[in-house]
Amino acid sequence: MRKFSLIIPVYKQQLTVKHDIEDVISVLSTTKIDFEIIPVIDGEFDHSYEEAKKVRDSRVHVVGYKTNHGKGYAVRYGFSQATGDVIGFKDGGGDLKSKALPLMLAQFEFQKADVVLGSKRHPDSTVDYPVSRKILSWIYQKFVKLLFGLDVRDTQVGMKIYKRKLLEDVLPRLLVKKFAFDIEILAVAYHLGYRKIYEAPVKIDLFASKTSIVWKRLLYIILNMVKDTLAVFYRLRILRYYDEASKRKWRFDPELNFRINIG
Repeated sequence: MRKFSLIIPVYKQQLTVKHDIEDVISVLSTTKIDFEIIPVIDGEFDHSYEEAKKVRDSRVHVVGYKTNHGKGYAVRYGFSQATGDVIGFKDGGGDLKSKALPLMLAQFEFQKADVVLGSKRHPDSTVDYPVSRKILSWIYQKFVKLLFGLDVRDTQVGMKIYKRKLLEDVLPRLLVKKFAFDIEILAVAYHLGYRKIYEAPVKIDLFASKTSIVWKRLLYIILNMVKDTLAVFYRLRILRYYDEASKRKWRFDPELNFRINIG
């Protein structure tokens, strides 16, 4: 691994973004890996951009845009700016602890992985969140395995690491910008032959977070995730949209620039 790029999607996080970035710097600095951090401000709603810019470190490159497009778009935008040969993303906000990153990176190298996923169901994970959320997550994962054959226990944790070549192959084909972005990347990558997908332990403390999701909002997210996941299945299995033969149909977004395709 020559360089690691970490994307942090940021949406209305002016109170936490500076601490999130500084925490990641502190954790990654314990490794011998050259790294960069790319916070992506997903819309101008508060002072997240100004707070992120307060971190004075040459390895931090704050980017963003005025209109909110959703987490998937923000992560893809960050990917398009990344220069590392290994690229990942991590949700901000305080729920998901950065201390898992060095182990994930070590696992990525040792197993010569295509993808390493943070997983709530890894036996070494420390997870503190409501039982109701655990049940919903378990049901969704069974749903995902049934549709796509992905033999992983958890796909929804907001911390993942990818091989650059995988992203170069997958990103131009993607459509989902919000609710099933993680699944679309994994399903398409698996379909294209990237099978070295491994899970890593994480620490999550949802109860300690000030951004815990209320039930009404959670139901909205679940329904839209199911809808988007079924749409991915339809494009993958029925339309064969992601296949190379359908390349002329892929909807390139000029705003993303796809600099990721430039070595």
